[in-house]
Amino acid sequence: MQTFVINHPLIQTKLTKARSKDTDTKMFRETINEIAGLMCYEATKDLKTSPIDIETPMSKTTGYVLSSGIVIAPIMRAGLGMVDAIHMLMPNAKVGHIGLYRDETSFQPETYYSKLPKDLSESTVLLLDPMLATGGSVIQSYKILKEGGAKDIRYLGIVASPEGIETIEKNCPDMKIFVAAVDEGLTDNKFITPGLGDAGDRLFGTK
Repeated sequence: MQTFVINHPLIQTKLTKARSKDTDTKMFRETINEIAGLMCYEATKDLKTSPIDIETPMSKTTGYVLSSGIVIAPIMRAGLGMVDAIHMLMPNAKVGHIGLYRDETSFQPETYYSKLPKDLSESTVLLLDPMLATGGSVIQSYKILKEGGAKDIRYLGIVASPEGIETIEKNCPDMKIFVAAVDEGLTDNKFITPGLGDAGDRLFGTK
């Protein structure tokens, strides 16, 4: 298990904008998407490439392509806000969807939808969710991806709680974690503080 906090100046300035309660829906959605795109560079920097022969307008040369497929797997609905920038960088990536909701009494995730490519064993899977709070949703999604054959799973989030990271490290030992910040902790209602608020509501204007 490896956890990476990406403390890049561009990410941190955009994260400040995302945190502010004065940031409207349009700007929040754009900012989360921009952060996801920047984080993607760090999360994929060790992907393997294979050489191919190409011809430029000037001469023949050797180029490179990714050796394995990419699957983008957002946890709905907030994870959808991180898809576009990553898909733009890797337009041939397949996109699966995992639908979860949190039981408001037990705080445990329940699956209501799962649609993934048939075989994940040869692909790098980028699991997306802006908030890593208790870790329950990520663990549930990890199990779903493992059942689909995934071997290389990488979680990309915006903010995380220390409790959530600890839980993921115990339950998903082979998954890398990439976040922009580790916050103070969780409120009694299991929201991250200072956090972003409800990322789903802020992304889609339902707050």
